Order: sequence, then structure tokens, then C-alpha cells
Amino acid sequence: MTKDKGQMTIQSLIEPLQYGFMQRSLVIAILVGLLCAVVGSYLMVQRLALLGDAISHSVLPGLAIAFMVGGNIFVGAFIAGVLSTMAIAVIRTRSPIKEDAAMGIVFSAFFALGITLITVIQKDNKIDLNHFLFGNILGVTIDEVRDTAIIAAVVLIVVVLLYKELLFYTFDPLGAQAAGLPVNRLNFGLMLLIALTIVASMKAVGVILVLSLLITPGATAYLLVKRLNQVMILGAVIGVISSISGMYLSYFYNLPSGPAIVLVVSGLFVLALLFSPRHGIFVPQQQKKQMVEK
Repeated sequence: MTKDKGQMTIQSLIEPLQYGFMQRSLVIAILVGLLCAVVGSYLMVQRLALLGDAISHSVLPGLAIAFMVGGNIFVGAFIAGVLSTMAIAVIRTRSPIKEDAAMGIVFSAFFALGITLITVIQKDNKIDLNHFLFGNILGVTIDEVRDTAIIAAVVLIVVVLLYKELLFYTFDPLGAQAAGLPVNRLNFGLMLLIALTIVASMKAVGVILVLSLLITPGATAYLLVKRLNQVMILGAVIGVISSISGMYLSYFYNLPSGPAIVLVVSGLFVLALLFSPRHGIFVPQQQKKQMVEK
């Protein structure tokens, strides 16, 4: 009986893989889960979660304009993401407005522009706004898998090459500046990495839910390990597992794929929050002290 159950479980896991759309979707899910966790670790450590939200909302007018002119929506979204980061930087450096307020102003303006443009487009073209907002991972094409893989490779290579510099800048911006590091370039470079990551994740979870994949895997890992490289590695594992699990839940229970992925990663965060050996709400204080001393 146990053997039969095991075979049924394996068959259930293999069953979705016979379909091309599920194969493509799982590849995208793995790439996005890995990429968001690595880049999002910097956002979480720097307490810049709102920046990720700002950029993710700001890409919408770019992809709308790209659709209108018949261009690549990935390129359009990236350009809009870069423009939004530049707008935030200009407001922050050329006025007394603080960074968080600048982010709120820019992302709400860009998002409103994007919604307006998409509404105009919908008058002549039947497109589903939900696909932009919440993703449509089951509809990915081979070309989109290729584009996402290229973006993921570029971002991960840059993170590896600049790991020490970004680490120094992330934890001690003033010290990095005193040491002669080009902090403005590093900051802008990090913004570009975030924009690329969001663009790569659009098809999977959409511009609304991408913030969860950017922040939650790293936050979950942060409750379990201490060092940034450990947070990145464990966060990547959590992101990939959540993405794959969400896809299977979507397939077997007919759930929307993007929200299913986000619900899984959010559930793992709740478990870590409750039972983490170092920080768990339900873990005795004495045990927490012993873990901290180690």
C-alpha cells in the first residue's frame, strides 16, 4: 500500500511535466524564485522594500507604451523602471522631500499613467489587464523563457562580480564612500538590478505581487540565518521551492498561479516567524538566548 502511494505521488509530480506550457512555466518559476530572492536580500537589508514596490508599479506605463508601438514589453518596462529610479533620485537630491515620500509620489504617478494607457489600449484591443497586474505564467512562450533566462544570467553575474562592493555599501554606505567606492554608481547599479528583476518577474507574478517574491524569501531566511550570503542562498532555496509549489497548487487545484506562489512563500514566512530557533514567537526565550550565544 505504501509503495502504491509512493508511485501515485511520483506520478502526480510527473503528470504536469508532460505539457509544454507547464515545462515553460516551471522554468520561469525557478528563475524568478532564484533571482528575486538574491536581489531582494539587498532591498531587505537596506530597508528599501518600498523602493521595490515603487519600481514594480512604475514599469506599467513602459510596457503599455511598448505594446502600443509594437515593441518588446520587456524593454519598455525596463526603460520605465529606470526612469522612475532617476525621478526618485532627482526629487530626493534636488528638493527637501525625503526618499520615502519621493518613492510614493513617483510610483503612484507612474502606476496611474500605466492604468490610463492600458485603459486607452483596451478600447481598440482586447487585452486582459489582470495579466499585467497579477501575471500569466501559464501563458509564457519560448521567447519569454529565453528573455527571462538572459536577464537572470546578467543579474546574477553582476551580483557575483560586485558582491563585496555591494555588501560594503549595503551595510555601511558612509564607510564605503570614505573608502573611495563609487557609492552613487553602486546605488544606481542596484536600482538597475532591481528593475531587471522586476521585468523578469512580470510574466510570473505581475507588477502587483512581485514585491512579495522580492522581499519575503529573504525575510524568511533572515529569521533563520545571520550572514548576507547565507540569507541569499537560503532565500533562493525558499524562493525556488515556493515557486514550484505554487505552480503545482495552481495546476492541481485550478488556482491563479501568481497568487498561489505568493501564498506559499508567505506561509513559509509565517512558519519561520512562529518557530525560528532565533526569533520564533513560540520559541522559549532561554532557547533563543542559547542560539544567539552560538
